[in-house]
Amino acid sequence: LARVTIIDWHGKILLDEYIKPDCEVTDYRTFVSGITEEHLTKYARLNSLQCRRIVLDILQNKILIGHALENDLRALGINHPWYQIRDTARYEPFMKVRFDGALWPRKLKELSQERLSRQIQTTDKPHSPYEDALAALDLYKSVQRTWEKAVEYRITMTFEMERQNQYMYLMQKQHQNFYLMQKQQQLASPHDYNFRHQQPVGYGFPISHPAHLYVN
Repeated sequence: LARVTIIDWHGKILLDEYIKPDCEVTDYRTFVSGITEEHLTKYARLNSLQCRRIVLDILQNKILIGHALENDLRALGINHPWYQIRDTARYEPFMKVRFDGALWPRKLKELSQERLSRQIQTTDKPHSPYEDALAALDLYKSVQRTWEKAVEYRITMTFEMERQNQYMYLMQKQHQNFYLMQKQQQLASPHDYNFRHQQPVGYGFPISHPAHLYVN
């Protein structure tokens, strides 16, 4: 973790900081990252813990847009709710079909050139995190309506499955309690209680519906 850049919906920079390294840096990969030893020793103001706190505060209850976000989140050591993540590397219409038929992420550089007619990550200059963030944001904006419908459907199906699982669990528990009660009564009064003739009676219980999530 060497630099963190976050922008808002309009491309305004919310955070752009070099991060103090937690361990010795053996290769700055300056030709790719654009980061030098001077950046981290002279301009880095935050350590990783301070940066994590700021990022968590910014992202709270927000939709997070980016490319290959699992790498960024892992480097920051944070989690974000799946229904608030829009990863352009994992959006199926943006992916390619691999030789074995599996979907595979494409490079942000390729997507930007193909869908935005915008060149980024050119060989004559280091990668810009702001440039990458803006490209991912604009890719999302280009398909926002379709993407959000897909997310809304997935959220609905997820909560429906959870509701059904809850219903099945409660039904199973109810049956277990019923037969356990019968068995206890049989053992307590073996002469007055004929277990064979006891039949379950109709019963029911309310299932509370989960609140719907609206993703804006």
